[in-house]
Amino acid sequence: MAEPLIRRMTLADAAAVAQVEAACFDTPWTLRDFKQEMGENPVARYLVAEEAGRILGFAGAHIILEEGHITNVAVLPGARGKGLGRKLLQALMQYAANLGARYLTLEVRESNAVAISLYASFGFVKVSVRKRYYADSGEDAWLMVCDRLPPAEPDFEEAETLRGE
Repeated sequence: MAEPLIRRMTLADAAAVAQVEAACFDTPWTLRDFKQEMGENPVARYLVAEEAGRILGFAGAHIILEEGHITNVAVLPGARGKGLGRKLLQALMQYAANLGARYLTLEVRESNAVAISLYASFGFVKVSVRKRYYADSGEDAWLMVCDRLPPAEPDFEEAETLRGE
């Protein structure tokens, strides 16, 4: 079987991404949320992992100057355990670096040991606890940060790239 393709998310992917989100989280973002992110939020950047035309996972961040904040990382339950979350996070970190981010932040449920382990393996460290962060359960979130992003790719360019010409 072919390796899943990691590519930039488009508005056309919003429905499939919302389905992945719903399969992964108790209080998922809605289709409307993803449409708004893709159509109206100029700092939002999302990647999807696609195999045979099917979205298996996605990762997103808000990039503002040198800071990136990871909003979501999700992989369908049936596609987990194959390194797809790792590939998405690695690609998102490269993408953020290409866009000028020097560090990334995120919140993660303190009970999500799998995600915490993944983030730690990329150099994220716990810097704080956000008490009762998750409204659905009152669970605390760890605030994690990473300043070990890969070097920006010198030939990176996308439609929104600004040039000082």
